[in-house]
Amino acid sequence: MRIAAIGRMKSGPERELFDRYAVRVRPKLDLVEIPDARGAVAEVRRRESAALLAACPDNAIVVALDEGGRTPDSMAFAGLLDRWIEAARPLCFLIGGAEGMDASVIARADATLSLGPMTWPHMMVRVMLAEQLYRARAISAGHPYHRAARPQD
Repeated sequence: MRIAAIGRMKSGPERELFDRYAVRVRPKLDLVEIPDARGAVAEVRRRESAALLAACPDNAIVVALDEGGRTPDSMAFAGLLDRWIEAARPLCFLIGGAEGMDASVIARADATLSLGPMTWPHMMVRVMLAEQLYRARAISAGHPYHRAARPQD
């Protein structure tokens, strides 16, 4: 599995948290970092989006993180992830930069996911996605990491 993302993570708490989950995920999770583009907003969006798509093999299942995407709960995400992995194709998650992604990414994506209606810093999105990938694999393996209990009314 691959996460392709705009920007470079520096050393610090976000990087440590990302690494904590990334090393636990199976299949292996790799991170492709794409430098931020410069220029007018539309040009930045176009260049960054082209670079994100170029980071994915032609036959990959592409999942774009987008505010308009589906918001599955962790159990449903585990089911989606199982299906994508069972397809035996490379799996790429795309995280855009500050200017967002071009429509070409959404058009190419096999799925779009949202982490909710709030806006998150891009470096935190990497951490949250890595944790959800780890959680989804733990759910599928029957590992007790995920606890689905809710308070009683």
